[in-house]
Amino acid sequence: MVQTRYKLAAVALGVVVVLGLFVPRVLYGPKVQVEAVTQSNFLQTVVASGRVENPHRIDLGVQLTGTVTAVPVSEGQKVTQGTVLIQLDSEELQAALRQAELSEQQARAHVRQLKELQEPMAEQAMLQAQANRDSTQRNLERTQELFDKGFLGSAAKDEALRAAQVALAQLNSARQQLVSVRKGGSETEVAYAALAFAHAAVDGARSRLNYAQVKAPVSGTLIARNVEVGDVVQPAKVLMVLSPAGATQLVLQIDEKNLSLVRVGQTALASADAYATERFEAAVAYINPGVDAQRGSVDVKLNVPKPPLYLKQDMTVSVDIEVARREQAVLVSAAAVHDKALPHPWVLRVNQGHAQRQEVKLGLLSNGMFEVLSGLSAGDHVVPLEASAVTDGARLRAVTAVNGAKP
Repeated sequence: MVQTRYKLAAVALGVVVVLGLFVPRVLYGPKVQVEAVTQSNFLQTVVASGRVENPHRIDLGVQLTGTVTAVPVSEGQKVTQGTVLIQLDSEELQAALRQAELSEQQARAHVRQLKELQEPMAEQAMLQAQANRDSTQRNLERTQELFDKGFLGSAAKDEALRAAQVALAQLNSARQQLVSVRKGGSETEVAYAALAFAHAAVDGARSRLNYAQVKAPVSGTLIARNVEVGDVVQPAKVLMVLSPAGATQLVLQIDEKNLSLVRVGQTALASADAYATERFEAAVAYINPGVDAQRGSVDVKLNVPKPPLYLKQDMTVSVDIEVARREQAVLVSAAAVHDKALPHPWVLRVNQGHAQRQEVKLGLLSNGMFEVLSGLSAGDHVVPLEASAVTDGARLRAVTAVNGAKP
């Protein structure tokens, strides 16, 4: 009898244990870890990666073939505008410049000779020719008078006529010579053209001599050097790369789906991958109007007003662009929102031990959180999507993800 009572007691205890395990589940539903709807300041950002770049980089090379005689700068050195970066052998160019300068001096001397010597001489020659013409003309008139009176023969008259015609021709020639050596005359124009040609030759020779030196067009940092003393260099080859001093920029490629969110002037926080814990400020300065069809991205440039000292050209950076901000926004995890890409998204809100379908109106999205414009309030609890067994109207025993407190 005693053993029978013990057996009955054990069976009864087992039934109580089973009922304790399964009755709450049947009556109140399974335990489900839920997420709380919160309220706080909300920042929406667009995250992208890119590289450090100055507004532009300058590729430097020579403009004529020559032998390098000096490279007075090194890679990484800061240089000012006008600093000599590469020197080529220039002896032949200097000789060509001296020859051109002598030709210019000769042409200038010819112009001076026209004004100081040939023009006065031409004036005197014309005066003499005019006087000779006047004299022969008077002699012709006297000879004609004597011939008409019969005192002279036709031979004398013909001689006087010939002398007058020669004097007239000489006068015309002297007049043309004077016109040609005066300002605007043909000989003067030729002389001035020769002087201009010689001056242009000097400029050309001087320019070619200047090409023997490659100078920094702007102040900046030399970030690449591919030339050494003794090298024979030619045009069209990049020998140095100069990063100009000025505003540092970050060049990013953002997904085209975020194009509507980004605006010029928006602020951002950036960090270099090599210094991931260090953050610095930037601002959107340029948005490329075109989309890269291959990558589905858009180039965006940001200015860095106060670049940190460690920031180097072509460093890889990560950037969070602030595209919107809300004060005390109601927030829900994106992992709890159903049909978030459709016109009527919804959540399963916990209401008195039941899962209740609740449509919501969503706003901003950032870092896995949605701004809730309507449908939920701070302190509500929602069932995450991973609890796929929970359906609308189902009973549940909610356990919050934080501290395990029940809603």
